[in-house]
Amino acid sequence: MKTLSSNIIEVEDSLEAANDWFCREKLSDGLPIVPPTAERVERMLDGTRRDPQEVIGSIPPKWAPATVEKIAINAVMAGCLPEYLPVVIAAVEAMCEPRFNLYGVQATTGYVGPALLVNGPIRKQLDINCDAGVFGPGYRANATIGRAYGLLSQNLQGGSLPGLTYMGSQGNNYSYNNVTFAENEERSPWEPFHVQHGFAPTDSAVSVFTGCRATAYTLGVRETYWREHVRNLLRGMDPHTPPTLLLDPITARQFIDRGGFTKKDALIDWIYENARMPAKEYWDYQLIQNYIYPRATFGEEPWATKLRAAPDEMITMYRREDIHVVVVGGETNPYWRMMGCTYGKTVPVDDWR
Repeated sequence: MKTLSSNIIEVEDSLEAANDWFCREKLSDGLPIVPPTAERVERMLDGTRRDPQEVIGSIPPKWAPATVEKIAINAVMAGCLPEYLPVVIAAVEAMCEPRFNLYGVQATTGYVGPALLVNGPIRKQLDINCDAGVFGPGYRANATIGRAYGLLSQNLQGGSLPGLTYMGSQGNNYSYNNVTFAENEERSPWEPFHVQHGFAPTDSAVSVFTGCRATAYTLGVRETYWREHVRNLLRGMDPHTPPTLLLDPITARQFIDRGGFTKKDALIDWIYENARMPAKEYWDYQLIQNYIYPRATFGEEPWATKLRAAPDEMITMYRREDIHVVVVGGETNPYWRMMGCTYGKTVPVDDWR
């Protein structure tokens, strides 16, 4: 038995009463939760060898410490199985990075949301969907792992009340389960995402993104005008949030057939060079004014050079290192999308088992 430090709250012994209490206290996302009884939390903690009181990091905007026990409580509430806990902890570790926390979900007046990408053997071990219907319902791991982080985020900052402690003007439906998915490594023609970031193919890892609130999509990569189509998609994105291309395996092969991108880096190079707009339009975007213009005026590159560009000069919309490609989907058709999001960090999962 593991020693727990959290307070015990007594409510009527029924699922309805427990859910009513969590909703009244603003400790729920509005969906039914699994009551985190001591027995269930102890069972969840069996998913890791780490001490329940170990602090993983701090959650904004209150910067409350996220312990293994607190993470386990919210994993129970989200409906996770104990074997999911190491993935949830790894995601929390990555999301507590200062770069990620610049986009604190509860603190912003926008409506950003995280995304969790899983790579390596743990995808199959936990049955995390990377195939058909990957961004839809139907898989427990996909539905609950990201939800656990969302619940932890709002609960460690004291509840999430729109207009009071949650200030996102329109909110973000992604925040219910925070876009949790695996990469379809077996059907990808390129190396997996975590391998690009220094891990071995046999490592299990979680990569986190934030700012997920914009998506452009199309069907396939056409033979004649694919370049124009992709440029149109890029121009449809806000230049403050770089694109991550989420390609069905069919689409990935079409990019090889049409563009000759036998290496993922070659496709990223092409996206970087072709995502351009006139400088006068770039600097007129509100988010660019809010966040990029001040950095440019202080001489930070590459934005300082862009600021010196003539109004009609075509300048790149993104830094090359901020553009990413992930292969995911079930090959039922070559639909693909660009998700506007900022990559944070990739962390190993096995450290938390």
